[in-house]
Amino acid sequence: MSKSPSPPCADGIPLPIVKLNRAVLVVGVTVALVLNLPLITTALFLIILPAALFGRRASLIYKVGRRLFAQQIPTARVEDFHVQRFNNLIAAALLGGAQIAFALGASTVGWILSAAVAVAAFIALLGFCFGCFLYYQFRLQRYRFFAAGKP
Repeated sequence: MSKSPSPPCADGIPLPIVKLNRAVLVVGVTVALVLNLPLITTALFLIILPAALFGRRASLIYKVGRRLFAQQIPTARVEDFHVQRFNNLIAAALLGGAQIAFALGASTVGWILSAAVAVAAFIALLGFCFGCFLYYQFRLQRYRFFAAGKP
């Protein structure tokens, strides 16, 4: 969900950086598939994992994006940082699963898991964020389950 311009660092992740994150995943997995180099997916996993575990302060993409988009960030719309972290957790889990599959010699499974990340990121670049949808559904169901019974 996007908000009107406000201090991006305080409220969320500026959308240009969110889009950069998605583009890095799409391009990285696509190049890995075309070149048949699972090592590229390993690099993506190692880039996304710190962001998933520790948020933007540990995100290489966030740090690079702040420099690349320094002019746009003050007026950019932002995305809730919880949603971005949730999306990164999903991507890290899938890419981590892909690394395990590659290590076990199940390359087809590894490529399917990696491709799932790229497809979701590509669809998000087109305007529908499946991870965001899952996040809000999770929050809604958690609210219904835990808060609905309270007076």
